[in-house]
Amino acid sequence: MNKEDREALVRYRMARAIETLQEAKLLNENGFWNTAVNRLYYACFYAVGALLISHEYQTQTHNGIKILFNQHFVKTGKISLEMGMLFSELFDKRQKGDYSDLLNWDKNQVEALMQPTTEFVHCIEGLLK
Repeated sequence: MNKEDREALVRYRMARAIETLQEAKLLNENGFWNTAVNRLYYACFYAVGALLISHEYQTQTHNGIKILFNQHFVKTGKISLEMGMLFSELFDKRQKGDYSDLLNWDKNQVEALMQPTTEFVHCIEGLLK
């Protein structure tokens, strides 16, 4: 991938991250908590994807993205351990919310994730500037 294509993809992924964060907020406000958790995870996923692409790291899986993110950004101190843990927590919660039976996140659980996720996305956005 050439530099212009990579930069365009990074911009696209960050735009998706911001848009998906807005979706999560709307879903939360309307009581769709499982889907809000899904969108919170994907907001971070798109942001992390943009970060990895900007550094020319490639992977095809969610787990691969987690591994590369932790290896190149969390373990090196470029991203805080707390943010690394948030990404892993959202991955786990999204998996449970999407695939587990009889599991429903509630308002308090989702609202506790909203601000840290917003900070996560904006932190990565700042690293890309």
